[in-house]
Amino acid sequence: MQPGKILVSHHDDSYLIKLVGDVRVTLCTSLNNYIEAIFKDGHVSEVVTDMLETNAVDSTTLGLLAKLAIYCEEHFGIKPTVFCNDESIYQTLEVMGLDEIFDIIQGDHPEEEGCQELSEIESEVEEIRDRVLEAHRLLSLLNDRNQREFVDLIRALEQGG
Repeated sequence: MQPGKILVSHHDDSYLIKLVGDVRVTLCTSLNNYIEAIFKDGHVSEVVTDMLETNAVDSTTLGLLAKLAIYCEEHFGIKPTVFCNDESIYQTLEVMGLDEIFDIIQGDHPEEEGCQELSEIESEVEEIRDRVLEAHRLLSLLNDRNQREFVDLIRALEQGG
């Protein structure tokens, strides 16, 4: 499977996050830092996540995307868009409840010029644990299934393990 990478671009008040390959927890600090940068921008009109070249994505990454969507709705009054053609990933987005907080489009997204790859940031174990905990707490808020699915993981992370 193709190792994961995250490409981003920002034009005017529009942001693009493109997930490529197998996007996992190793990229969570990089993704979180970019999301936090979006939050600091007071003028955001559009946020697009392109998953057309995504082979796999883990729950931590999905939780960070949930963080992005929830913030965008609350602070910018917008609902971000996800482009996803892979049926398995699309079903995962639905099961996790992300279809409630994103507009999910099963179709092509115009290729963006000027995307830059986010570099993987080496993180301390505690920082990664904090990102994983935050991501899964947010996913647990989306529906009862997620709450049941992640309750043990959340408890373990809260206890430092």
